[in-house]
Amino acid sequence: MYYTTASFLALLGLASAQTLHVVSVSGEGDWALKFSPDNIKAAVGDMIQFQFRAGNHSVVQSNFDNPCEPIKMHTGAEGFYSGYQLVAASEEMDMIPTYTVMVQDENPMWVYCSQGQHCQNGMTMVVNENTAANSSRSLDEYRRLAAEAPDNLAGDVEGIGGETGTVPEPTEPGDDETEAPGDEETPATPGDDDTTVGTPGEETTLTPGSDATPTGTAGGASSGTDAADGASTSIAQVAGGSMVTVTSPMGFFALAAAFFML
Repeated sequence: MYYTTASFLALLGLASAQTLHVVSVSGEGDWALKFSPDNIKAAVGDMIQFQFRAGNHSVVQSNFDNPCEPIKMHTGAEGFYSGYQLVAASEEMDMIPTYTVMVQDENPMWVYCSQGQHCQNGMTMVVNENTAANSSRSLDEYRRLAAEAPDNLAGDVEGIGGETGTVPEPTEPGDDETEAPGDEETPATPGDDDTTVGTPGEETTLTPGSDATPTGTAGGASSGTDAADGASTSIAQVAGGSMVTVTSPMGFFALAAAFFML
């Protein structure tokens, strides 16, 4: 079979890539009442996965001028609202509750926790801050406005604009697992599906056919709309702070089909 370098590179472009940005929601000690990271850059089509690590928190989208209040109250845009995620219930099963949204455009997304006075106390973040366009619309200024907000309001429909789910707790290095007498471990054979767990700061590419999907399919849109028709993605099970590049299997099927046509 003969094909040119140009045609090969063009076909590779059919295999689209997508990045999953993981944000830890609260934590222990110094990480309490914080999003980590709290200021991220994401491309259109990327996924933002909030992983709830402690307590009982939520993520709500607001606009810049009205922090601590759902964006729908002031703009009519649906926005997103995770509902309250009680971590203790999932911890008993060694799972982390998640809420995943898709980045719909390049505009800044302002986010806060609607629990108690958490928003006023600084539990806020931004996706795609753009101080180059307007230096006054920064995360620091958003937090200053939030500290003066009279109320901290939740959304009206839980889970809207995104998708809830769970991922397994990451295994800490050095953890010892004790097998009960008589337990048998079957060696992995070629073709077995392995679960990929990312580490903080790591970028991982999932190949077509790999099963690394958390319970609950990510793909909810921040505007309340669905992802593009036909999109097929696998979302990696990752630890907080990871960035995971996800390759669409549909692109590779198209690639293979195109080769047969050459």
